[in-house]
Amino acid sequence: MVEHWSPKPKVVSSSLASRALKKSTVGNLKVYLKDVYSELVEKTTWPSFKQLQKDALLVLSASVLFALILKVMDIVFHFIMDIIY
Repeated sequence: MVEHWSPKPKVVSSSLASRALKKSTVGNLKVYLKDVYSELVEKTTWPSFKQLQKDALLVLSASVLFALILKVMDIVFHFIMDIIY
C-alpha cells in the first residue's frame, strides 16, 4: 500500500508583513537617521580628551608589548630550528 501526500500549501504573508512592505523606505530612513542622531547627541557619553589619550596610550603600549613577545618567540623558535636542522 502506497501513501500519497498532498503538497504543502503555500505560505502567505501576514498582514503585518504586508503593511511593513507598503511603508515608504525614504520615510523609514529619515526616522532612523533622526533616531541615530538623537542617540549620539543626547544618550551617548563621550570620553574626555585626557581619557582618550590615556586609553590610546594603553592600547599602543599593549600592542608594542605583544609585538615584542611575538618577536622573542620567533627568535627562540628560529634558534631551536637552526639547532635541529
